Amino acid sequence: MRALFVGGTVDNSEMDMARDAPPLHYPENTGAGRARYDLHHVGRSGGDIAYAVYAAPGLADGEVERIARERDYARRFDATPEPAPRPGAA
Repeated sequence: MRALFVGGTVDNSEMDMARDAPPLHYPENTGAGRARYDLHHVGRSGGDIAYAVYAAPGLADGEVERIARERDYARRFDATPEPAPRPGAA
């Protein structure tokens, strides 16, 4: 799975994540009690998560979606965007 970042200090950066499911925040434990990035949405391909989009806190959903479309993540990963999984969701 590829983590893609929108906004903040690492805007337009990406990295590989060796996980089945993306964490809700990145990094997961900053020590400061405040997440630097929040999971915004994921892209699924063949039932698996191909990418996860992380957004800087406070960045409007519409802006994150606009940037993700502009960067064409869905086409690049041949995936369908969907809302981020939430804890406890079936």
